[in-house]
Amino acid sequence: MGKTKDIREAVEAELDFDPLIDDGDITVKNMNGEVALNGTVPSYPQYQEAASAAQRVQGVTSVHNHLEVVLPPESYRDDAMLTTMANNALTANISVPVTVEAIASNGNVTLSGTVRYGSERAAAELAVAGLTGVRNIQDEIDIAWDADPVDVTLSVQEALDRNALILDDSDVTVDTEENTVNLSGHVRTWAEHDAAIDAAWMASGVYNVQDNLYVTG
Repeated sequence: MGKTKDIREAVEAELDFDPLIDDGDITVKNMNGEVALNGTVPSYPQYQEAASAAQRVQGVTSVHNHLEVVLPPESYRDDAMLTTMANNALTANISVPVTVEAIASNGNVTLSGTVRYGSERAAAELAVAGLTGVRNIQDEIDIAWDADPVDVTLSVQEALDRNALILDDSDVTVDTEENTVNLSGHVRTWAEHDAAIDAAWMASGVYNVQDNLYVTG
């Protein structure tokens, strides 16, 4: 009971400490390191930041983000306006191919089109995430690039070996089936977890990353 309380209180303290989060309507539940965030936040960046804050806490092994974005009246944008804003943001970002487009409905932005790399898809999400009026992002962008699974596995493994956040004796393993990279093994922190996931997405020809990593905390 004590450890459960400690983790919950630590997550609550981290949410309160983070200046990017209005935590007044957030409640935290913890079950053996599995943390659930419930309640509301006034923007999509705060929705994302709350999960990141919880992941920073020692002992947290997974975060279930059930927060709902409830926009204040002054942040509301109608569908046509938000669609235009999102597409303008995509066009203005040099990292996003012209093949990507957005459409908005009630604050929910859907991204579609094709890219060659996972990093381009991530750039598209980032480009629209901070726009006023965004409540959620649905990423339906396809990655179209043929690559040999053996080459992909080798490329990702070498990237993990170079990464300063991942220990030399790490048991993280890489396996590629068609264009899906499967990562498994143990990592100490969420920073190490995210570094491994990011490395996999950066490899050419990766359409999907299957996350089977376990955060020991």
